Amino acid sequence: MLVTLKFREQEHPFSSEPGERLLYACLRRGIDLPYECATGTCGSCKADLLSGEVEDLWADAPGRKYLRGARELLLCQSAARGDCRIEVRSRNPSQAPKATPAFGRGIVRDARTLAPDVLAFSVDLGRPLAFEAGQFVCLQFPHVSGYRSYSIVNFERSCRRLDFVVRRKADGRLTPWLFANRIEGSEVEWFGPLGRATFQPEALRNLLCIAGGTGIAGMMSILRCAAAAGHFAERKASVFFGVRTPRDAFYLQELDELAAAAKGALGVTVAFSCEGPDADLVAEYAHLRFGKGLVHEVAERTMNGDYRGVIAYLAGPKPAVDASMRMLLAARVPVRDMRFDRFS
Repeated sequence: MLVTLKFREQEHPFSSEPGERLLYACLRRGIDLPYECATGTCGSCKADLLSGEVEDLWADAPGRKYLRGARELLLCQSAARGDCRIEVRSRNPSQAPKATPAFGRGIVRDARTLAPDVLAFSVDLGRPLAFEAGQFVCLQFPHVSGYRSYSIVNFERSCRRLDFVVRRKADGRLTPWLFANRIEGSEVEWFGPLGRATFQPEALRNLLCIAGGTGIAGMMSILRCAAAAGHFAERKASVFFGVRTPRDAFYLQELDELAAAAKGALGVTVAFSCEGPDADLVAEYAHLRFGKGLVHEVAERTMNGDYRGVIAYLAGPKPAVDASMRMLLAARVPVRDMRFDRFS
């Protein structure tokens, strides 16, 4: 099927397979369209259908609330039923950066509980995938409609297995299924890599990472990439990881090992919003610091206004990310120096 993408006076024709999401068809052919699948702003890929017919692949997609006219659609949840023409008004499509996303199928491995409401698992991809630290992939599990976006936890230049971490969402459709079923060995469909909030070691910037809950996922990938690239020999990083209580914490061992290996160049502070750490926890993780309060509050106290030369990565629930952004803006950190992943 021939799909023609229009922006102002320019047109970009491309072919689309039956049932293929229009956004993915564009991205895997090197046409860079706006999308914010992992920043809590679902709806960024909306477009107008000028001619032809499309199939709605997920009627409950969160971004549907942003559609106004009968001919508006979400490119990420629409598939062409024949030749069609669509128009994108937000900005001019350009060539996609570095890694071009693609489809694949994988097998879930090593599913395990990290905290009462936190599940970790890996996906064997079946073939190598090149991606940048800070990117994500979209996963579709059997029996649950729609793709979900998850940040990649691990980092290698080309690897056959990706690690993920998921928090239980009581009113969600996928996470209750994940926690209630034995997902080991399940086949999943994946599409990626995606995302522009990536880490570039050659930029030689100090890192500031503020994460709430499973927002730490993509930052683990960034820290591992930075360590492998020797980044901490020349620059520093400050990481703030917020959870409610010590019982809710995870990845403490991994963060402790990263901080130890960085020899003072990586400071990691775990912030507990509801109760402080006990002496045993402090003793167990000698290279971590612990604080009491919301994660952005702990970050503000610790940084004490010193944000010189930083690039900030923010991720987690919307209230936590928004509070962190307000704090950084008040400290005169430019928006261009912020990368965020705001969970919807």
